[in-house]
Amino acid sequence: MLELFKAKNTIRFMKYSKPATWLSALLIIASIASLSINWINWGLDFTGGTLIEVGFEQPAVLPDVRETLAEASFSGAIVQHFGSSREVMIRIAPQDGVKGVVIGTQILEALQAADYGKVDMRRIEFVGPNVGEELAEDGGLAIIIALICIMIYVSARFEWRLATGSVLALAHDIILTLGVFSFFQIEFDLTVLAALMAVVGYSLNDTIVVFDRIRENFRLMATATPDEVVDKSLTQTLTRTMITSGTTIFVLASLFIVGGALIHGFATALLIGVVVGTYSSIYVASSLAVKLGINRDHMIPEVVEKEGADQDALM
Repeated sequence: MLELFKAKNTIRFMKYSKPATWLSALLIIASIASLSINWINWGLDFTGGTLIEVGFEQPAVLPDVRETLAEASFSGAIVQHFGSSREVMIRIAPQDGVKGVVIGTQILEALQAADYGKVDMRRIEFVGPNVGEELAEDGGLAIIIALICIMIYVSARFEWRLATGSVLALAHDIILTLGVFSFFQIEFDLTVLAALMAVVGYSLNDTIVVFDRIRENFRLMATATPDEVVDKSLTQTLTRTMITSGTTIFVLASLFIVGGALIHGFATALLIGVVVGTYSSIYVASSLAVKLGINRDHMIPEVVEKEGADQDALM
């Protein structure tokens, strides 16, 4: 049985754990540095502002609409199709001393004055900066609570060394994703926050699959080292990981390319998260568990003797 587990087709992942650890450390430092310098390019969901939906009589050309708004002193407006080519959503950053209703009226008048045919106001909403700040705080708190709950769950199901590795891997994924958004100043809105929560779930699922196999192989490979057990476990789950990640990336790439600007940030965050999450399941979660000293003894459940078992055996 042991010879079967030590087959030549086992990939020696842990052989490259040290270079991978240094790579992860450098990327985390770079991400934290970017967050410290550039912070996050918050969207209107967090900074506040005015959201306006207008309907055009004919398909709207977004560059022309942006040019019209720029001429009307709204050069920073975010213009996107919403639902169809005749529906346009316009987002304006808050302006001191100007109410959202007034901004909406000015934008509608500017569009009606241009040669776009009939233009109707469909919806106008105003998000205050206090609401946006509360959303940012609640979103960050939700991620922290999720990580704590995950650590409790994995500790109960597996072992604290594996739990520590999984939570640090999830933190690694979130920090790197935020670092990319900070470095490239990609707009961070509520859809991106939802994507971050999805990344946590996706990465955890991949990690749990690997940990299940590690626990099983520790019990089967009695004389193998922790590195050999982890290598075998990762090799056995590699096909499943590549198929799952590959199909997910294929769908997300399609959303990124043809999904439109409205979900561009969502697709970007998930693409980064899936790639980084797949990497962290191998070289962060599993590698950290090995570095923390995981071994076969930690995977074998303790046998609890029942009261009176000795007397029953004598009888």
